[in-house]
Amino acid sequence: MTEFACSTDGLRIAYETSGEGDPVLLIHGFASSRVQNWLATAWYKTLNDAGFRVIAFDCRGHGESDKPHDPSLYGYDKMAGDALAVLNAAGLERARIIGYSMGGHLGIELLMSHPRSIRKLVIAGVGETYLRGQFDRRFAIADAILEADIDRITNPIARGFRTFAGQPGKDREALAACMRGDRRGYTAKDLAHATRPVLVVCGEKDETSGAPGPLAAAFPDARVVIVPGRDHMSAVGDKVTKEAVISFLHE
Repeated sequence: MTEFACSTDGLRIAYETSGEGDPVLLIHGFASSRVQNWLATAWYKTLNDAGFRVIAFDCRGHGESDKPHDPSLYGYDKMAGDALAVLNAAGLERARIIGYSMGGHLGIELLMSHPRSIRKLVIAGVGETYLRGQFDRRFAIADAILEADIDRITNPIARGFRTFAGQPGKDREALAACMRGDRRGYTAKDLAHATRPVLVVCGEKDETSGAPGPLAAAFPDARVVIVPGRDHMSAVGDKVTKEAVISFLHE
């Protein structure tokens, strides 16, 4: 059942819980939702069966959460704050956290700015491109998301974002605003000060994230899993991903 937390700037953030046990907070990827990213890929069941309580929420601009069209409301600090608001609404101070793609970025933000909220962090669908300033292309992607005629988009990456953001029920204006929001990326030197265990998981063919090894090497306590034959869209629900994550969470 959908419940709502209130963000520090007054937005309604939709979330739900499933199962019993130690809590795991799920943070989905860009233009996705808790249902598309986690429920439809059987992550709720996988985690529940492994003895964990799921807390999954829709990031602002996504799913059932409020969808402002102002880019200034989509800084990673504000979006990470929404995760804290959800934990608080669920009666929790901290949890194990799994973030996919954009959700992985938000997990890193929480790890660096609010480490007490995290027991362990899984960063999935994020790799070495995080360390190379990949945020620079987000404005072109935002423009593509708003393009009415998808056939005018020739860049395959931008076209892929436009296709995904154009699925029924998604607010392209809100998603474009999200893409234009303020992004603070941490350097390898910054990440060396992280204080929680980290698992970095990427598909073998994930050109969006790049290889996971360089990102994992930046953390003082991290390990790597590469999912054979999978790309950015297909690694999230793969059996290898799930087995690696469950093993890491149980340790």
